[in-house]
Amino acid sequence: MTDMPALPKTDAEWREKLDQQQFAVLRQHATERPGTSPLNDEERSGRYLCAGCGQELFGADTKYHSGSGWPSFWAPVAGAVETTTDRSLFMVRTEVHCARCGGHLGHVFEDGPKPTGLRYCINGVALAFAADD
Repeated sequence: MTDMPALPKTDAEWREKLDQQQFAVLRQHATERPGTSPLNDEERSGRYLCAGCGQELFGADTKYHSGSGWPSFWAPVAGAVETTTDRSLFMVRTEVHCARCGGHLGHVFEDGPKPTGLRYCINGVALAFAADD
């Protein structure tokens, strides 16, 4: 996690920084279509960053293939994400946000692998991948 301050930006500033799909997901809580992210098949060692602000969110060592159609992780970097209750779509889910910029990342479910039993189901367009050299 970075020690940088939160990023208060206007919608216009976010629209300049993000492409249309990233803006829809990160700022408007949309969801990308399952199976469309090239990060689903990313196997290299590295870090997954917030596409909005660049904060490190997940290590590649916590990524796994959940079969859900979205990049999935069993744990975030300590302090990198925050959660809220999402009551949309006539159900209750736990929504995951970047702790630095507040961008919507996806949801977390209690059907993941050990050691946490959690599945952070994250929109690939909300992430940037930085490979280890």
